[in-house]
Amino acid sequence: MPPVTGSSAEPAGQAVATDYDSFAEAYSAENETSLLNAYYERPATLALAGDVAGRRILDAGCGSGPLSAALRDRGAVVTGLDSSAAMLELARRRLGDDADLHLADLGRPLPFPDGAFDDVVASLVLHYLEDWTAPLAELRRVLRPGGRLIASVDHPLQGHPLVRPGADYWATYQHDVEVTTSSGQSFVLTYWHRPLPAMISAFTTAGFRIAAIDEPLPAPGTPRELLPDFLKDKPPGSGFLCFLFFVLEAG
Repeated sequence: MPPVTGSSAEPAGQAVATDYDSFAEAYSAENETSLLNAYYERPATLALAGDVAGRRILDAGCGSGPLSAALRDRGAVVTGLDSSAAMLELARRRLGDDADLHLADLGRPLPFPDGAFDDVVASLVLHYLEDWTAPLAELRRVLRPGGRLIASVDHPLQGHPLVRPGADYWATYQHDVEVTTSSGQSFVLTYWHRPLPAMISAFTTAGFRIAAIDEPLPAPGTPRELLPDFLKDKPPGSGFLCFLFFVLEAG
């Protein structure tokens, strides 16, 4: 999941990012109606997924479950996993006690048999990982042949060069982002930047074929007050670069 507001930083005394348990409630509440989640990333992922009725879908990095809920409402059979117990508790409140939810780390073997899913959605997850080799191999393993991995990541141009002066676009490197919610709570998320060719190489090496790459616009009906200032006076259909989306087919 993405930050609502953020700047590249390494502030002292903040919780470092991979520990979502420490700020799960605030983060989940903010993302329910935020521009980047509710009106940008989730609608784009759902549009790329298309008709999911009857499809077995793994929501890898499900967080508090908003995407799982939307997929289930569209008729999918959804399994969720996340590495944060607090996020999974929020997801269970949303989805019900009978929801198929698993505490699991994408960096380790997943608790599912080969070919268990028709689709995997990895919504704003991969950019938290330094090495994509083992995670992509596992996601490929649990997909049936011809199954899809629908992934969204931080756009590699996002933040270059204004936010991270001197950063090397072609390098793979770690950077921290301080996030402040509308309630005033702050925390730090740690990301891994990688250039587009490195992403494509990782996907194809893992056995995926690229079916689509997308740079979507905000969803129709996005409230004007949520848009960044440089878009508020522009006609509908104007956009910005923030996330990059892939549809990948398992070979």
